[in-house]
Amino acid sequence: MKHTFAVTAEDAGLRLDQVIPKHVPAISRRKARAVIDAGGVFVDRARVKVASRPVRPGQTIEVNLGSEARVDPPKPTIVFTDEHVIVVDKPAGLVTAPTPESDRGDLLDQLTNQLGEVYLVHRIDLPTSGLLVFARTRDANKQLGDAFVAHDIDREYRAVALGEVTAQTIDRSIGDRRAVTHVEPLEALRDATLLRVRLETGRTHQIRIHLAGIGHPVAGDTQHGGERARLFVPKAPRLALHAAVLGFTHPATGERVRYESAIPAELAAWIARLR
Repeated sequence: MKHTFAVTAEDAGLRLDQVIPKHVPAISRRKARAVIDAGGVFVDRARVKVASRPVRPGQTIEVNLGSEARVDPPKPTIVFTDEHVIVVDKPAGLVTAPTPESDRGDLLDQLTNQLGEVYLVHRIDLPTSGLLVFARTRDANKQLGDAFVAHDIDREYRAVALGEVTAQTIDRSIGDRRAVTHVEPLEALRDATLLRVRLETGRTHQIRIHLAGIGHPVAGDTQHGGERARLFVPKAPRLALHAAVLGFTHPATGERVRYESAIPAELAAWIARLR
């Protein structure tokens, strides 16, 4: 939840952790310090993590509540690493990179703390699990970024969508940008279909939006219509979407590499109950 306010003349000289409780309802000074420490406070659009910083009249302060409550974020699995790239299997519930709420505990932050300088190449959604690649050098970052722009990355997902889904290519723009998703049914389930989904482009929430758009949202998707719990006994334990395959040309060796990740146990057990 975001709160934004302007510093008044009466606030001049107050510490950041003093002025926030004055303007944000039901927040204590202690909680204000926790939000600041988590990276959830911006002063004139710049993240500030010093609770004692004095404020000036006219400054705009943005307070993002939420991530300060997360003490122990989920841990990723490093599938492969060398001097150039890192391939990671991200658990559901772990954000890929810093957000307005926090700049710590996310996947990028965890990798940086463990391995040093790391570059973000792409993201997958918070509730989605599966494979991502990060770069460890600027050159690798540029080459991988160029490969994503050229659609020269193999990305394949496993998804459970509501209803009976047929093989098809969905070519529908998202936010005025072309978006193409290739869908192939793997198995008919009870009131649902297990799918192999291949991304040709990579727009935010692309698979979720495209499947919802053809009337077959991803099970467990509270944002795009997949929470039709009445269709499911049992209900999906989380968003039923997993980044299962990731392939790319290694930026240093030129070798084409491919990594695979099995559907996580909690989703696999739920799918078994739908058979």
